[in-house]
Amino acid sequence: MTPKVVKSEQEWREELTPEQYEVLRRQGTEPPFTGRYVYSKEKGVYRCAACAAELFSSDTKFDSGTGWPSFYEPMGEGGVELRPDRNHGMVRTEVVCATCGGHLGHVFDDGPDPTGQRYCINSCSLELAPDAEI
Repeated sequence: MTPKVVKSEQEWREELTPEQYEVLRRQGTEPPFTGRYVYSKEKGVYRCAACAAELFSSDTKFDSGTGWPSFYEPMGEGGVELRPDRNHGMVRTEVVCATCGGHLGHVFDDGPDPTGQRYCINSCSLELAPDAEI
C-alpha cells in the first residue's frame, strides 16, 4: 500500500501552479477544451500532478467529446477514490487521488466498453510519464 501524502495548504500552494492548486486542492475545474491532454494521443502513464501516483494508462484514454481527458478505468486497484459530490446543485461522483486526496474530476456511467465508465479528468491534475511502463 502506498503511503499517504499529507502536506499543509501552504506547502501545496508553494508546490503547485495556481491552476493546479485551484483544481487539485479546491475542487475547481479547468475550462473545457483547454487542457494539454484533451487531444493527446501519447502513450504512457498519467500520474497525479501533486504526488506522482500512477492513476491512468493511455491505453484506457478515449475521446469523449466533453472537453476533458477521459478514461474508461483507472490503473490498478486503489489509485483513485470515489466520493459523493453534491456541489453546484448536482449529484455526481468525484474522483480523487487515493495517495494525496487531490481532486481529479468526476466519473460518469456513459463511457465505452468494457466498463461503461467515463472518468472525466482535469488535465492540470495529471502529468504524463511517456516512458513509464503501461
